[in-house]
Amino acid sequence: MHEDPVDVPTGRSTSPQDDGPHPHRWRILAVTLVVGFMSLLDVTIVNVAIPSIQEGLDTTPGTVQWVVSGYALTFGLTLVAGGRLGDAYGRRRLMLIGLAGFVASSAAAGLAPTAELVVVARLLQGASAGFLTPQSSGLIQQLFSGAERGRAFGYFGLTVSIASATGPLLGGLVIGLVGEDLGWRLLFLVNVPIGLVAAIAVARMVPGRQSDGGPGRIDVPGAVLLGLSVLCLLYPLVSLESGARWPLVLLVGVPLFGWAFAAWEHRLKRRGHEPLLDLDLLRRLPGFGNGMLVGTVYFTGFTGVFLVASVWLQGSRDVSALHAGLLLTPFALGSAITSPLAGRLVSTVGRSLTVGALGVMMVGVLGAALVAPGRPTEDLWWALAPFLLLAGLGGGAVVSPNITLTLQEVPPRMGGAAGGALQTGQRIGSSLGAALLATTYQVVAGGSGGDTGIRVALFVALAVLALALAASVMALRSSRRLAAA
Repeated sequence: MHEDPVDVPTGRSTSPQDDGPHPHRWRILAVTLVVGFMSLLDVTIVNVAIPSIQEGLDTTPGTVQWVVSGYALTFGLTLVAGGRLGDAYGRRRLMLIGLAGFVASSAAAGLAPTAELVVVARLLQGASAGFLTPQSSGLIQQLFSGAERGRAFGYFGLTVSIASATGPLLGGLVIGLVGEDLGWRLLFLVNVPIGLVAAIAVARMVPGRQSDGGPGRIDVPGAVLLGLSVLCLLYPLVSLESGARWPLVLLVGVPLFGWAFAAWEHRLKRRGHEPLLDLDLLRRLPGFGNGMLVGTVYFTGFTGVFLVASVWLQGSRDVSALHAGLLLTPFALGSAITSPLAGRLVSTVGRSLTVGALGVMMVGVLGAALVAPGRPTEDLWWALAPFLLLAGLGGGAVVSPNITLTLQEVPPRMGGAAGGALQTGQRIGSSLGAALLATTYQVVAGGSGGDTGIRVALFVALAVLALALAASVMALRSSRRLAAA
């Protein structure tokens, strides 16, 4: 059994042969972006709540760090499998399954009496988010084409940037309004009503799987091998944030399981079966591999900035969670301005848009590193916030164009799996960046003070962004060579 697509809002079945774009595609996009925003927001919203959770549950820093890290770990583990299942069984079905798990685990985290139960709930919440997020890019591939697809990915990129950047602000606002004891629990419980409303909207509006003869065979061994590869990479990275070093030995499993995954996928392809992820995309579509590299390195340099800045502001400068969130908000404002514009321009400007945007972002990060540390806390409104605004203006024009250019030639039948692979790279980059910048800050701040720690951490982020710029330039040259050929 499989789902028939639904014609919004009447529920009439539609045929796969229907001509023309879906008449309700923009409303469907709005629903999926709300779901995507909710799942991505939970990556960063609890950063400012770590001290409250630790005090409220009387637990250790290492345990409470897994409230953040555990979500990122299972999120990254399920993205590709979630995207492939959406390709096979329909976006609506996977979104409803993911929302059910997300709502239940959010409620469990908000009501948990111990830190250990919060961590378990966050692991389940992250896995559910991994089923949800790839459906957004898959639906955009399915419902949009041409310049409209660039606009749709522009809004998706805006969602990614805003969710990542406003998490600390929203978390600080909730804790500031209701207090620390109840505030951190509400960060999880608020997902329950939002998720239930979103589930109703998804059931009514998002098209199901088209009638094309059944979903076919699902590559379970491939999903297991890829999951083990990602686990061996992500688990050591997120463990570093809580101070554990022994999981680093698992890194030897990355090339082993990665090779086994690639060999298995090629074997399936030779036998005429559908692989979990068509690795030939990397060979046939150079833009896909180049875009994955750009996205992974960019998120390595971008995501950790908010974590260390929040730790610096609350720890070294002793500001409230709300104050810290407000100081970091200008990045989100800048992203909100440029993401939709970049989505409209990417179809005409191309990869050079991401090159210029990365340059602008690097100038903003450099300014923050040079000016903000050492200034009095009351001066940070002009010594930090304007540079974050500039960085946000650049960052907003990186995410959505890169997603558009990376996935533009991917067949819609593989849109979910390819989008999941792209976002897996982003999650790996986020975890690597958080571990790298957090470790840098802790080591330097422990010996030289918080201001020196944040400056060095921002310079490390700048160096990683320079690598992303180099990768983007390589992708630009590759696209120009292909165009000339």
